[in-house]
Amino acid sequence: MEAEIKTEARHTTHIPDWKISEVKEIKDLMDGYKVIGAVGIRGITARQLQFMRADLRGDAKMKISRNNLIRIAFDDSGKEKLAASIEDQTALIFTNLNPFKLYKMLEGTKTPAPIKPGDVVPKDIVIEKGPTSFKPGPIVGELQQAGIPAGIESGKVIIKATKTVIKEGEIISKKLAEMLSRLDIYPMEIGLDLRSVYEDGMIYPRDILAVDEDKYISDITTAAQYAFNLAINVAYPTRNTINMLLQTASFGARNLAINSTIFERDVIEDVITKAHIQALCIDNLTENQNRGE
Repeated sequence: MEAEIKTEARHTTHIPDWKISEVKEIKDLMDGYKVIGAVGIRGITARQLQFMRADLRGDAKMKISRNNLIRIAFDDSGKEKLAASIEDQTALIFTNLNPFKLYKMLEGTKTPAPIKPGDVVPKDIVIEKGPTSFKPGPIVGELQQAGIPAGIESGKVIIKATKTVIKEGEIISKKLAEMLSRLDIYPMEIGLDLRSVYEDGMIYPRDILAVDEDKYISDITTAAQYAFNLAINVAYPTRNTINMLLQTASFGARNLAINSTIFERDVIEDVITKAHIQALCIDNLTENQNRGE
């Protein structure tokens, strides 16, 4: 028995207290908030992170830790589904906000940033035709070397034609990156990149959270109009359609009464007017026939 204890002791690894404390803090935060977000923080400086923490204060709490400790905390808390989003440089966001509100809030804190040589372009970069702030000089050749159609016109450096200088997913060169910065074109964004959110056992990936609100509202408006038209066409009474249905029915009943020459108080004047017009037409027709026309 003593030999077994010694053998087991040799295989026991001491876990530093700070790691145990760190995992406990993450687990406590998980228990204290309804929503947990995994965000990418690569490229964000410590100073920028301080400002971001300040912006989140009151709405959410940010926690940065080692990825392996975050995964351990997830496993211990039964929230291992979110572990797939823990990669590269990651921080956790704890909040009671709705996941969609959290995404919108984080997107709103992003700021434009210059692109660096070797970066992957996040979207097509288009340079518009028109004047620049540059004075004539070597800058014209530098712009052309970067693939930007530049020239001189009326003593000013201009972009001669609108051009897509690089497409999404391509790696930018040093020359083009420098020229974009000098043109004050900042295609990158600095901010917390929300990868996914955990709430009540559900994982919401980024593509679900990224709702185009304008399109969403437009789709709802179109659907409501289609539903209204369908209800009117099939005479389906609801609070929103009943007035239109009654007006349509009243108009139809009135036309039917006039065309069928029904002597009813609400249409009698129209019936008489119609009969008078018909009589005038017959009289004119008879007069024309008597004249031989």
